[in-house]
Amino acid sequence: MRVVVTGAAGMIGANLLRGLNAIGIDDIVAVDDLSDGQKFANLAGASISDYFDRRDFYPRFERGELGRVDAVFHEGACSDTMEHDGRLMLDLNYRCSKTLLDACQARNVRLLYASSAAVYGGASTFREEPAFERPLNVYGYSKLLFDNVVRRMLATATVQVAGFRYFNVYGPHEQHKGRMASVAFHHFNQLRSEGRVKLFGPYGGYGAGEQARDFVYVDDVVAVNLWFLDHPEASGIFNLGSGRAQPFNDVAAAVVNAERAARGEAPMSLAGIVAAGQIEYIDFPAALVGKYQCFTEADLGALRGVGCGHAFADVASGVGRYAAALRASG
Repeated sequence: MRVVVTGAAGMIGANLLRGLNAIGIDDIVAVDDLSDGQKFANLAGASISDYFDRRDFYPRFERGELGRVDAVFHEGACSDTMEHDGRLMLDLNYRCSKTLLDACQARNVRLLYASSAAVYGGASTFREEPAFERPLNVYGYSKLLFDNVVRRMLATATVQVAGFRYFNVYGPHEQHKGRMASVAFHHFNQLRSEGRVKLFGPYGGYGAGEQARDFVYVDDVVAVNLWFLDHPEASGIFNLGSGRAQPFNDVAAAVVNAERAARGEAPMSLAGIVAAGQIEYIDFPAALVGKYQCFTEADLGALRGVGCGHAFADVASGVGRYAAALRASG
């Protein structure tokens, strides 16, 4: 099998490369933008057959110059939710995706692509229906725009098209993301450098650190993508989260207790961690007022409905594994 992974040097792309290698697939065309050369580290160690810069890949794929391709995992995007350049966002997240979709359908190539839970924005229900899709920023809008194109063509699609609305993904290979890295990554490094983790104080009717998100470990994201690779009959748009909202306090406590476990120390309760000064609550930033999701939780009905029964890690186990990986990587 020959596959393409766009955004291959990003977190999800890099983990997909390794997941594909683990099931014996190494004829992989990796696509990305390595203007930030340090991102090469996410490709190193993975077995691939070719690499293209994203500016070269799309026109060459459209012209059929890559030869036979069985499936494309389209993870490439501008994922900075604070990016305000709408022209850039729609070019990278919508137009490139639309061009790729058309080329895949013309060439009978399966497309599995990254959407985002950002399409729900200010909604309180997270189900794959237009009534609940209310993006708060141009990033969310760019993802929703492409999802709607997919919806319109699914009835006449000639080959599998599956979109995944990723919730809060965390895990290895996100060190390049800066401010957009997961809270688990930032908490780990804050604890190491400052001896404490910083969380937002009360906001939106939630107590300090009690704003809740659907945190999903990247290994689970890879597993679901590979399940769809094994099930070419499954098409549609699907939430990809754990289906379980947990507060930021849980993430912070998991990081602290993972470090304690590494030192052979017993776990502490949240109250004990706060009392020990290892969690600091800070004022909610004015720049995020009205633009912040205080609660997300994936409705997994559509995913379960096509037969994917994958069991997702909770925060304690996922963050524990991630912290071990971060310690091992230095």
